[in-house]
Amino acid sequence: MKLDNLNDIINKSKNILIATHINPDGDALGSMTAVYSLILENFKKKATMLVLSHIPNVYNYLPHIKEVKFIDEVDKSMVYDLVIAVDLAALDRLADAQILYEKAKFKVNIDHHKTNNKYGNIVVVEGDASSAGEVIYKVAKDLDWKISQDTALCLYTSILTDTGGFRFDNTSAQSLRIAAALVDIGVKPVDVYKKCYENKSKELVLFQNYCVNKAQFLDDDKIAYLVIYKKDLDKFNAKSDYTDGIAETLRSIHTTEVSFVLKEIGDKVFKASMRSKHIDIAKVCEYFSGGGHKFAAGCTVKASAEDAIKRIVNQIHLQDF
Repeated sequence: MKLDNLNDIINKSKNILIATHINPDGDALGSMTAVYSLILENFKKKATMLVLSHIPNVYNYLPHIKEVKFIDEVDKSMVYDLVIAVDLAALDRLADAQILYEKAKFKVNIDHHKTNNKYGNIVVVEGDASSAGEVIYKVAKDLDWKISQDTALCLYTSILTDTGGFRFDNTSAQSLRIAAALVDIGVKPVDVYKKCYENKSKELVLFQNYCVNKAQFLDDDKIAYLVIYKKDLDKFNAKSDYTDGIAETLRSIHTTEVSFVLKEIGDKVFKASMRSKHIDIAKVCEYFSGGGHKFAAGCTVKASAEDAIKRIVNQIHLQDF
């Protein structure tokens, strides 16, 4: 199916759903609101944006973010004419909303994860792109869609956050060129940076400091990890996004080659967030049916904390560590 057909499909669709992965980050929310904005401004149609869990307060500045609906606010029996999934490597990351994607009359998959399994009728997956926002920008340009200042802000947020403020390995010349084009449209880089990185609550900072102080180290400090239990989250009344960025903090230690954070999400079930400086940790996470990028990936491990740590470390050691 050619990308050109997307214009006709959107024009013919009476109801459109835009969805992204559970526990959305800046790329997920930025790319989702960008697609909403593009459809609104180029086709004069309002889509439904669906989020499956808490939206971090830091992203409340995004245009149209107040239009988002949560899973308990949508009719799960609805058959949408068109569902557009963004920043979604695998359908199971839609959780309870997966049924909505599967029942839709037409499905679009826009992503940047190399582990994406290419689901959907129209598949636009660029594994070398920094973010889903970067891919969406290229789609908009290819289809000659207008990019407004609102859309530009959403796309810039996507690229900024998934490149870690243009610090991560996925920052390319193309990423910077697109960011510059968005600045030309009207995005103010200093303002967006402050909103994304200098807008943390006291509670979040204290919680992350508490967690980092519990870090453990292996292999002459080359591996840094920590376990966050439900009791830790309860102690600080921490929201789901409070753990974001901790793995990066551990990776920033000069001796650290690989870092991972295990967050308890159920009885002997842990969500692992992994970061690396050199080894391909997407392969580590794929072993546990997860995935992501070479230096930033995640998975779910069903085991006790002690066993999960051992199994992850064993997989790290298999990656020419």
